[in-house]
Amino acid sequence: MLRPKIPTMPTLTGQVTPPVVVEPTTIVPASQTPPPASVAPAPARPTVQLTPGTALALVGGGTAVVLVVGAVLVSMLLAVAITGASVAVCAVVLRSLLASETKRR
Repeated sequence: MLRPKIPTMPTLTGQVTPPVVVEPTTIVPASQTPPPASVAPAPARPTVQLTPGTALALVGGGTAVVLVVGAVLVSMLLAVAITGASVAVCAVVLRSLLASETKRR
């Protein structure tokens, strides 16, 4: 009743073309052209000037990011610890209930 059907290998249909033989081509070097005249280098990007105000803003922003990430990680760790403790308390309560049930009989 529940026998799996094994698929058969499909046969090729249509015209089958034989593989094409690729012959290597010879590479003819082009005549040597003189190198182009030296081009003036593009002007470098201007350097970023850090004023005391921007440095203070960068330090303050970095500190805020570190504090926020630290608070998130600590809260996640605290949530895991509280969950583990509550599971342990539930296990102790269930164990004592089961132990007292077996003593009555």
